[in-house]
Amino acid sequence: MKPADPRPVGSITRGTTNPNRLRRVDNWIAATLGGVLRRAPDPLVVDLGYGASPITAIELHARLGVPVVGLEIDPARVAAARPYETAGLRFRLGGFELAGLRPTLVRAFNVLRQYGEQDVPAAWHAMTATGALLVEGTCDELGRLAAWVLVSPAGPRTLTLAGRLANLDTPGTLAERLPKALIHHNVPGERIHALLSDLDTGWRAAAPLSVFGPRQRWRAAVESARSAGWPVLDRPARWRLGEITVPYSAVAP
Repeated sequence: MKPADPRPVGSITRGTTNPNRLRRVDNWIAATLGGVLRRAPDPLVVDLGYGASPITAIELHARLGVPVVGLEIDPARVAAARPYETAGLRFRLGGFELAGLRPTLVRAFNVLRQYGEQDVPAAWHAMTATGALLVEGTCDELGRLAAWVLVSPAGPRTLTLAGRLANLDTPGTLAERLPKALIHHNVPGERIHALLSDLDTGWRAAAPLSVFGPRQRWRAAVESARSAGWPVLDRPARWRLGEITVPYSAVAP
């Protein structure tokens, strides 16, 4: 007889989702963590809290090409997703305990936003307790603004800010999508506020480059932040996509 799933840990999210909402983070995972998945002897990715529609889990499986399990704490959402299962895509009832699975990677997007900041360390620990890497973050409804933290069992490693440059009025706009661990610290005196302020300064100074397109202006803003001392980890190829990644220690509260 099949054993019962562990009791799900967590609270039901609003469930809002849209096709391609998580395209930016999925592409970053493929480019940055693809090697980790390829080296894993039995790779498995968990999409935690996929929402009222399974579309983001379906897209994640297609983009990464490895087995994916979508976990939801709401039994009705799991039942609605089951018709979309394939050989490499499954849906199960589960929360922060990961339904007893031992994934290589967990993606948890727009899940912790409803929790208190004091709940974040325990949630991070629960999702990485079996050795998994965690990509935890927040984005807007269309995926045009996003921010995420890469967390290992030893703690948070990096912060990535990403936006659709054609619609970005200023880098400071990304503040509204900061992960729960940082969003309340976007105030003077905090390092995340300083990073966003330096990006804004570089963005304003690069206004004349707008005639060459927003990518050139964003790249100049990132270069300006790096010149100001920020330890930017990624390369210009990622900047062109509207991204910047820094060590989490550089912005930690």
